[in-house]
Amino acid sequence: MATILPSPPKVGMVSLGCPKNLVDSERILTKLRADGYAMSPDYAGADVVLVNTCGFLDSAKEESLEAIGEAIAENGRVIVTGCMGKEAEAIRTRFPQVLAITGAHQYEDVVGAVHTAAPMPPSAFLNLVPERDLKLTPRHYSYLKISEGCNHRCSFCIIPALRGDLVSRRPDAILREAEKLVAAGTRELLVISQDTSAYGLDLRHATYPLKAGGEVRAHMTDLARELGRLGAWVRLHYVYPYPHVDQVIPLMAEGLVLPYLDIPFQHAAPSVLRAMKRPANEAKVLDRLEKWRSICPDIAVRSTFVVGFPGETEADFDYLLQWLEAARLDRVGAFRFEPVEGAAANALPGHVPEEVKEERYARLMALTARISAEKLAAKVGRTLDVIIDAVDEEGGATGRSMADAPEIDGEVFLRDAHGFSVGDITSVMIEDADEHDLYGVPSKG
Repeated sequence: MATILPSPPKVGMVSLGCPKNLVDSERILTKLRADGYAMSPDYAGADVVLVNTCGFLDSAKEESLEAIGEAIAENGRVIVTGCMGKEAEAIRTRFPQVLAITGAHQYEDVVGAVHTAAPMPPSAFLNLVPERDLKLTPRHYSYLKISEGCNHRCSFCIIPALRGDLVSRRPDAILREAEKLVAAGTRELLVISQDTSAYGLDLRHATYPLKAGGEVRAHMTDLARELGRLGAWVRLHYVYPYPHVDQVIPLMAEGLVLPYLDIPFQHAAPSVLRAMKRPANEAKVLDRLEKWRSICPDIAVRSTFVVGFPGETEADFDYLLQWLEAARLDRVGAFRFEPVEGAAANALPGHVPEEVKEERYARLMALTARISAEKLAAKVGRTLDVIIDAVDEEGGATGRSMADAPEIDGEVFLRDAHGFSVGDITSVMIEDADEHDLYGVPSKG
C-alpha cells in the first residue's frame, strides 16, 4: 500500500537590496528547504511570504515597504527580515498584520518565525537535507560572503547600525563553501562583504588548518590566493584601498584572481572626503592606479560616487570631475545624496538643492560614459575570455568579460555562438563597442 505524504508548507521570498542580502536569502531558504519546506515562485502558492528588506537609503526603505505592502495584498501572511528589521515599530505602524520581524542575518530567528507561521506536518520523509545549498543566482556564478558588518563610521552610512561591526568567517570555512560551489558547477566566485579589505582583522589574521593539509591565514591576500587555486574566476567586490591591496595585484597578473577591483571611492575632493569621514588621499590613489596598471595592464577598476553631499561646492565637484578624468576608471556608478534616518551627515550644513544634484549627476555620468566608451573602443580587435550568461536558438549569446560583474557592469553580445551553453568560458574576438558593452564573435583559433 502506497504511503501518501503530507504536502509541505510552501515559502515565497522577495529579496531586495545588495548581493549580501541575496546571500542571506539563500541561507534562509536553504535552512527552510533542509527543514522540509517547499518553495513557491508566486504569492498565490505560498503559505507564508518572506520579504528580505534593504534599509541603506530612504528610497530603498520605501521600496522595501512597497514590497511588504504588495506581499500583504497578494498573500496576507508576511514575515519581514533584513536591514529594515531595525525599524520594526515603523513597519508595524504601517503594516500591523505582519506576522514577525527580524533583523539582518538573524537566520535562526526568521526560520523560527516561519515554523510558527506555517508549521511543518510531522513526517520523517519530508525533513530531508538538500544535496547542496539552495541558490538564487544562476548555477554558473555564486556570491561568496566572507564577513558581516563594518568597522567604518562613514557619516552618510548606517550599515554598522544595521549589521554591526566586522565579523569575519574562518578562512577554512569559506574555502570549504567555495570548493562545494565549484564542484556543483560554479565557474565564477564573487567575493562580497561590507569591507573585503578588512577581512580577518577581527580574527587577528590568525592561521587555520585546511582539511586537505596545509594552512591559510585569515587575510584578504591569502584567501584570494587560495580561492584562485580552485579553478574558477574569482572577482573581488567592496575593496577599500588599504595598502595591502597592492599585494593582490600580482595575483591578478598571475591569473589567480580576475583583474578587477570594485573600490567604493565615493568622492575625490579632500573637504568632502573629510566630511564623509573617509580617507582623503586622492592623489596617492592616482599614483597607485598607475602602479597597478603597470603590473597588470588589463586591470578593470569600478567605483561608486556620491553626488551632492552636504557642503559639496561647485569647486569640489569640478575637482571630482578632474580626478575622474585622470583616474580613467573602467566602470562608474553614482547616486545622489539622500538623508538617511540615523546618518550623521544629515546634521551637516550646506545641503545641496535637488536641482543642483541632478545637474551634477548628469555631468558626472556623461563624463564617465565618454571614458567608458574610449576604454571599450580600445578593446576592439582584441581577443578576450568571456563567460556565457545566456544563449538563444538563433546562435546568439550574451556573456561578460573579466572586466564585467553580473548585473552591474557591461555585457558582451556574441554572434555565431552556436553550440555554447550557459557557464562556458570561451575566447571572443571583439568587433565593436559602445559606451557600456562589447560585441564580438567566438574566436576560431
